[in-house]
Amino acid sequence: MKFLCNREKLREGLAVANGVIPAKSTKPVLENVCLVATDSGLELLGTDLEVSLRYMIDDVEVTEPGTVVIPARVALDFIRDLSSETVTLELGEDDNITIQGGEDSCELVTIDPDEYPVISRFDEEGAFSVQGGNLTRLIGQTAFAAAREGGRYAMHGILTEVKDSALCMVATDGRRLALASTPVEAKKDSNDPAIVPTKGMQLFCRVIADPLDQVSLQFGTNQVGMKTRNAEVFARLIDGEYPKYSAVIPAETKNSIEVNAEMFSRKIRLVSNVTGDDARAVRLDIKKGEIEFFGRSAGRGEAHAQMEGTFKGAKTEIAFNPDYVLEGLKNCESELVTLEFNKRTEPGKFRLGENYIYVVMPITVEA
Repeated sequence: MKFLCNREKLREGLAVANGVIPAKSTKPVLENVCLVATDSGLELLGTDLEVSLRYMIDDVEVTEPGTVVIPARVALDFIRDLSSETVTLELGEDDNITIQGGEDSCELVTIDPDEYPVISRFDEEGAFSVQGGNLTRLIGQTAFAAAREGGRYAMHGILTEVKDSALCMVATDGRRLALASTPVEAKKDSNDPAIVPTKGMQLFCRVIADPLDQVSLQFGTNQVGMKTRNAEVFARLIDGEYPKYSAVIPAETKNSIEVNAEMFSRKIRLVSNVTGDDARAVRLDIKKGEIEFFGRSAGRGEAHAQMEGTFKGAKTEIAFNPDYVLEGLKNCESELVTLEFNKRTEPGKFRLGENYIYVVMPITVEA
């Protein structure tokens, strides 16, 4: 095998592949990247057996087609630090591969390609398209709320389904929940809800080069696939029962306040500065025309702030972990945010956009 490639394009492809490939694995072959050079270009393959990638680089001069499996991280680090505009990779008779950039080079050991796991190819049957930017937005609006450790394993993924001609995503860790959707033209109105691991979703975002591009999604029995102009990503679905999240979202609420989203974030952040790990809570005292913020910590002191808002309901209060509230507000789509709730012991529902709801469980604090 021998080919000449733009160094920066190869570096980018290897960087994407290393986002999938484990640095350490009980199966050492998974720590490698598979390079397949054909007359059509160069394809990079990487997997951790849960998430898999096919990444295509078209602008490649292939002199001798072939397949080689090499250490992924070492290859990326060496090619990243080269200063040449192009790089040549050539497989020698000793089955080692030489990476040459200008006057600099290295020789890497290879592994038998037959030992590398077989990676799927995208199946167009049953696939539907969505604008890349909309998909990236949905993932950004939900992934942060998924469980990172502990809890049900199913909560470590994002519940995804096509329903009522919309692509819907839900994520929760039991303390907060994010729900977002975007219209799509799917061949069928709904599919069985699928739990996609957050790592797979994050890789989806990584390979979308242009937010205006249309990308294809296909949900199978055991995995979901996504296809872009130059990549195919596959994520094994999480097998488990997702919490019945609709029961957590307040259907009707007695109290609501509409405020400027940027100012609301600023006041929450301001008051949270005095709170500590022992009392990570900000209390909101809400009444007609305004909202007051209170935070305190035994070892630091206390702080308060206020702002105007449009309120409906009776004078009341509610407290939240400020970190959870701020994480949701980072993804707010509109200038105004609305907080709706019934009483201080029940969830607060933040409306952060036309098709974006964020629910946070309250915290009980002393007045």
